Amino acid sequence: MLNAIFIETIESFPDTTITMSNGRKYVVKETEQEALRLVKDFYLAVNILGMQQSEEVEENQE
Repeated sequence: MLNAIFIETIESFPDTTITMSNGRKYVVKETEQEALRLVKDFYLAVNILGMQQSEEVEENQE
């Protein structure tokens, strides 16, 4: 499990690679889009993005 707050980049090389703020890189099984969704879900769960952003995400998913 990675701490989403310390993620700097998520890229596909074609394997999805997550680079942390300390420079460490992790190859994960999730796609880049799935990893981004999980990070956004985490931010919403801990209210980093706020309610307004949450409503926009829900509207875009419909």
